[in-house]
Amino acid sequence: MTLRLGPGQVARFGRGGCAGDGDGVDLRFDDPAVSRLAGEIRATDDHWQLTNHSTTHGYLVENPEGAGEYLRVPPRRVGAPIPFEFARVVLPARGPAVAFQVFAPDHVYLDTGGPGGGGPGTRTLTAYSLDETAAYFLVLVALCEPRLRDESAVAVPTTPQIVERLRDHPVHGGLTARAVTAHLDYLAEEKLRVRLPDASARRTGKREAVAGVALRFGLVREDHLPLLPARRRGPLVPGAAG
Repeated sequence: MTLRLGPGQVARFGRGGCAGDGDGVDLRFDDPAVSRLAGEIRATDDHWQLTNHSTTHGYLVENPEGAGEYLRVPPRRVGAPIPFEFARVVLPARGPAVAFQVFAPDHVYLDTGGPGGGGPGTRTLTAYSLDETAAYFLVLVALCEPRLRDESAVAVPTTPQIVERLRDHPVHGGLTARAVTAHLDYLAEEKLRVRLPDASARRTGKREAVAGVALRFGLVREDHLPLLPARRRGPLVPGAAG
């Protein structure tokens, strides 16, 4: 389930009430430890806010970009500003982990001046706003590496292969398959906004589409390859499964 929020819009999450009572929860989690109305997220122009309606439980907001970085939003906290471009919100639960991802708006930076900025009129936006220091960009470079090293139309790496390719990275070597998948989803849905023809193409097709946009528009180039750790042995040979 995906909810898209514009600036000022709110999505509420929680266990909800009995069926049909119109409790107004947008994201429902069936766990007895989750409050009926556990909290809400609010979109702003360039970040998002988290309100914790629980009177007993704090919520964790994990940053997949950081090495274990997280925020704790205490009970009854209203409108806590979250600086992460995308994050994983984790709620205390009696059963399996209760969590959901938030893809935030792009951060806003000052115009650099010149004809494209600083003058009157509407601000010119960047079509593809990528942070080359972010973990998601490193995942993107690993995804595009085989085609950058060999111009033939080789298959893109699978998620496990990307995890293994980044294993020796000094900062992001601990990325898990779930984290890599989250980065690829973020790139596909928010950063590059790729469109897949049908649901059957979601696995390999999403990775192919992300790599295609990045390479066609020069968002990832050969000079980005040094961002990757040195290869242990031989070239990466992508497979067909994701």
